[in-house]
Amino acid sequence: MNSQIPTEAGPFAQASKVIIAMRAEVAKAVVGQEAVVEQVLCALLAGGHVLVEGVPGLGKTLLVRALARTISGRFGRIQFTPDLMPADVTGHTLYDPKSQAFTTRRGPVFCNLLLADEINRAPAKTQAALLEVMQEGQVTIEGEALPLEPPFMVLATQNPIEQEGTYALPEAQLDRFLLKVKIDYPSGGEEAALVRKVTDGKVGDRLDVEQVAALVKPATVVSLQTVVASIRVDDQVLDYALRLARATRQWAGVAAGAGPRGGISLVRAARAAAALAGRDFVTPDDIKRMALPALRHRVLPAPELELEGRDADAVLQDILEKTQAPRR
Repeated sequence: MNSQIPTEAGPFAQASKVIIAMRAEVAKAVVGQEAVVEQVLCALLAGGHVLVEGVPGLGKTLLVRALARTISGRFGRIQFTPDLMPADVTGHTLYDPKSQAFTTRRGPVFCNLLLADEINRAPAKTQAALLEVMQEGQVTIEGEALPLEPPFMVLATQNPIEQEGTYALPEAQLDRFLLKVKIDYPSGGEEAALVRKVTDGKVGDRLDVEQVAALVKPATVVSLQTVVASIRVDDQVLDYALRLARATRQWAGVAAGAGPRGGISLVRAARAAAALAGRDFVTPDDIKRMALPALRHRVLPAPELELEGRDADAVLQDILEKTQAPRR
């Protein structure tokens, strides 16, 4: 039994060093927002997609570009607007008069990291086109299936739903995102550091990721995802995650709770959180840390709860407080 430990520990120890170095490189470009950086990295390591909610100007594009540079990956961006068509996302065929043949023009989804900015400004048909690509990992143009090169991750941003000109994402589409991350205004100290960094000796406000080093290749990220997927989850810890997800279905004041995908997402995200902490096993604290981002978009509070000013996060906090965690 002991003779097998080095072969198991070796790949994980190496992967853990790379993962921690990736977090440090992204932090060079993004001032503050440590929780957001960690949650986005967790989604990448778990092979999932992220929905980020927050007002414009809080560094979402900078975060994705810094992450893309760290993994030497291709970065794509789509600005969602009310007139955006599905072909603008996936691509389309064009007739070339010179060759008298149809050629395929690939859309911006053909990249490693895609920023889908303000996804809730586009109509449902265009939203669905992107979400289908996220689920299938391929694009079908004129009957031809074109696979996307892994890793492929979508970081979709949405404005708070009360803003004008937005279309709420249906629950079935929200469920496709591994995590929903809320990005808030920086603290006073972080904002001062941010303003100084962006304005000192620089003309304009172009995003600067030059200081971020390219640490790994995209193929290495796929290997890291494999290592993270093999992190141990004790039966009691797994049961704890499932009890949290199932509690959302019976909780007072909840109109709709998390389905089976909620528990799956929570465990996948907790494995990645354990890897970021340098551990090859998941603890109850990893489950607690990822419970809100993994479940908040799968919980729909009843109208009477919303009238009291209590949102999905408040419900999940109650569930976490009243659901007993396993003891070590």
